[in-house]
Amino acid sequence: MIFIGNHVSVSKGWLAMGQEEQSLGGNTFAFFTRNPRGGNGKMPEEKDVLALQRFLVENQFGTLVAHAPYTMNLCSAKEEVRDFSETVFREDLAKLEMLPGQLFNFHPGSHLKQGYEKAADQIAAVLNRTLSDGQTTTVLLETMAGKGTEVGKTFEEIQGILNQIEKQDKVGVCLDTCHVWDAGYDIVNDLDGVLQEFDRVIGLDRLKAVHLNDSKNPIGSHKDRHEKIGFGMIGKDALLRVVTHPLLQNRPFILETPNDEDGYRQEIAMIREHLIP
Repeated sequence: MIFIGNHVSVSKGWLAMGQEEQSLGGNTFAFFTRNPRGGNGKMPEEKDVLALQRFLVENQFGTLVAHAPYTMNLCSAKEEVRDFSETVFREDLAKLEMLPGQLFNFHPGSHLKQGYEKAADQIAAVLNRTLSDGQTTTVLLETMAGKGTEVGKTFEEIQGILNQIEKQDKVGVCLDTCHVWDAGYDIVNDLDGVLQEFDRVIGLDRLKAVHLNDSKNPIGSHKDRHEKIGFGMIGKDALLRVVTHPLLQNRPFILETPNDEDGYRQEIAMIREHLIP
């Protein structure tokens, strides 16, 4: 079974997110744990979370992919930003523990000229202080395009962080198709080769979710500009090969394309038309 969905807003509550996604034809979704540009977050109402939990089971939804705010930078050169980011990470991970068994995805961050090695140490240190044996949420590092001083533009950079995590069963990876393409991985002409490289460096067992996006830019541009499916440089056919690839099944596919609700409804329907029988 394929699990496909998009980002929905938590502003109307947790159950409302599931209902909205169902109306779009999806059976998984992503949401920001707080305003994507930062700010204070509040704990959800327990009865609302429990209502969503029942809804997900009753409607056979797949695992959800929560997303940390963009302003969270665990490897900032500024100590006050790192401290704020760690607080955000702790608070939002606690929110997700109210809805057991989901995924919490975050951008590794930007090292701001500190260098990759120091940044990797800082990120891993936060995860090692925060992850616990009893948690049910799996934390995902997202593959990045390599814009500026972004960490995570290669599989080796992601693995360099994962190697330092003490609780290995609590971490994984979210592969973003736009990001890996912009980073230089040719998923159009050599998807099998890219997946083999991922497996060699990180391990496909670590790949827990996929952000399914086209790109406005040519391969290796390091710019990170998402496009609607079929309107970018990756193209519809290549992205459908991603969705239907045997090695990528039973994972949540999340659309982060520049769409309104009707656009997401059309993309989800189009993808469902090309599923493996």
